[in-house]
Amino acid sequence: MAYSVNGATVEHDEEGYITDLSSWTKELADVIATEEKIDMNEEHWEIVNFLRDYYDEYQIAPAVRVLIKAIKKKWGKERGNNEYMYELFPYGPAKQACKIAGLPKPTGCV
Repeated sequence: MAYSVNGATVEHDEEGYITDLSSWTKELADVIATEEKIDMNEEHWEIVNFLRDYYDEYQIAPAVRVLIKAIKKKWGKERGNNEYMYELFPYGPAKQACKIAGLPKPTGCV
């Protein structure tokens, strides 16, 4: 299974998470987002970039509670809450956002 981006193929697992994290690009993120029925805007990109930075620092994709807590710390409670995150990523903020960000499936997600 693979995504097709600019004539190249990027392998992914059965759930859509890319298998080689170094192959991630913004173009690939747009392809994954389209498959996830997400119309990426600035707010989506802020979360995706936040997740990529978080992963670089901690080498782990955060579960949803950890993600929301970290976002609340950075941007305040208007954005660091379930409602806001599910508005952006309706099929699970941690799972869907991590997939678009080219990260592994978050720990603790089924």
